[in-house]
Amino acid sequence: LYAAREKAVGFQYSEDTDLMFDFEADFPYQETEDQLKAIEDVKRDMESSMPMDRLLCGDVGYGKTEVALRAAFKAVLDNKQVAYLAPTTVLSRQHFHTFRDRLAKHGIKVELLNRFVTKGNQNRVLRELMSGECDIVIGTHRILSKDMIFRDLGLLIIDEEQRFGVEHKERIKELKLNVDVLSLSATPIPRTLQMAMMGVKSMSLLETPPLNRYPIQTYVLERHDAIIRDSIQRELARNGQVFYLYNRVDDIEVITRKVQRLVPEARVVYAHGKMGRLQLEDVITKFIDKEYDVLVSTTIIETGIDIPNANTLLVHDADKLGLSQLYQLRGRVGRSDRIAYAYLMYDKQKELKEEAVKRLRVIKEFTELGSGFKIALRDLSIRGAGDVLGTEQSGFMDSVGIDLYLEILKDEIAIQRGEKQETEEVEEQESAIKVRVNKYIDTNYVKNDYVKMEMHRKIANITSKEDIKALQEEFTDRFGKPSNDIELYMQEKLFEHLASTKGVEKIRPTKNHITFVLSKEASGNVNGEYLFAKANEISKFIRFKYKLEQIN
Repeated sequence: LYAAREKAVGFQYSEDTDLMFDFEADFPYQETEDQLKAIEDVKRDMESSMPMDRLLCGDVGYGKTEVALRAAFKAVLDNKQVAYLAPTTVLSRQHFHTFRDRLAKHGIKVELLNRFVTKGNQNRVLRELMSGECDIVIGTHRILSKDMIFRDLGLLIIDEEQRFGVEHKERIKELKLNVDVLSLSATPIPRTLQMAMMGVKSMSLLETPPLNRYPIQTYVLERHDAIIRDSIQRELARNGQVFYLYNRVDDIEVITRKVQRLVPEARVVYAHGKMGRLQLEDVITKFIDKEYDVLVSTTIIETGIDIPNANTLLVHDADKLGLSQLYQLRGRVGRSDRIAYAYLMYDKQKELKEEAVKRLRVIKEFTELGSGFKIALRDLSIRGAGDVLGTEQSGFMDSVGIDLYLEILKDEIAIQRGEKQETEEVEEQESAIKVRVNKYIDTNYVKNDYVKMEMHRKIANITSKEDIKALQEEFTDRFGKPSNDIELYMQEKLFEHLASTKGVEKIRPTKNHITFVLSKEASGNVNGEYLFAKANEISKFIRFKYKLEQIN
């Protein structure tokens, strides 16, 4: 898909006109430098003949929606249609009102599609999209249904891409080949981030916080009734409101009654995604209107709810949530000029898994404004570059491995771009030369994930015995004497490098021997004795037996 997109010719949008300048002048706030640069990047992508695939990474309230609005306006000016995909009904409704309010006076027709829109209205919107009467459709995964036929779709905007399942992403791919795509996220999933860092996707960062915002005070602690009571009472004392996150629909009413017992003076209500449209809207509206003090809710509040008066968040079982989820949830508070508090609680009887401890540590560590990108990077180091390659979602793809997958991807894109030359061929040879050694760096030895990634990178770049000696000294100086496994890992990298320079194309290890496959150029004049003497010389741990067979 990505290679085909590189090759595909997309629609080339015209340059900005006076209408665009008028629309931009309507923006009631001063754009930040990051926003202006992101808008410029998006416009440049749209004006080129290659389909846009840009990831816009920015925290809650940093102005991603305005960048998306301008891209949508630009698309409609050239008679193209826009689809805006949001993960929840609440968020789709909020964006629908934002887009309609900004675009109505320019004669642009915006429609909403989600499960709360009546069947009759849905059919009307489908007809208008087919005829071209509707310019922009905003909705949940309903807009990925097979019955959606656009007259001329030019731009797809995906809000919080990580919230969509595999089936939805397959459908997105069908739409994507020569359509411009803009993905918005505060904490992109590791795979998306990896692709952006590799250059498969383009990336823009919004790092400037809104004015008068404070970092959210974050506490990770065991769950106690006293903490729940005190934190709610403290928020009520300053006329604020509280989110209590409990992510199970079955017994959410039980938890609501418990919170009510702990704080009798508070007005407590609950909300979850299985409620009917009118009931859910009624609860959210009354909470916004301050008729309730505490909202006990599932993760439906994760994206899009903007309630500046709610500045305390309590999470019932924080260890069960993912890193980007925790970050998004924490972003529900602290949206005004008050200091906000987030209490990430876990069951005191429970022994937390190592990954859960790491996630909670990271979320506590990154409290400053604009940490979304850093958290996404840390997520990449904690759980690798994405589940889509694991057994849960794509069968045998896990046997390929993420490194090889990205290598193949890079290779394919280089071929499609016409960039592949002899230097890439050497890299291809190197990737096939693998000796099985343990490449794990123990967490007790190197504790920081970033530092661990840095050491892996340094080992991967070894090309001489001097490099090994320097790295051994660095390891010893920073962390103590390296283990035999790490020594072997370093020797293996040097062996791979030397083998590739001598014309070895592949190494096939079996139980009793190792077969070297030589390139045609090398097979006529290779000095087998030299190669194996070198192999024995560089490694204290591997010993090779040499048997020369006639090479035809």
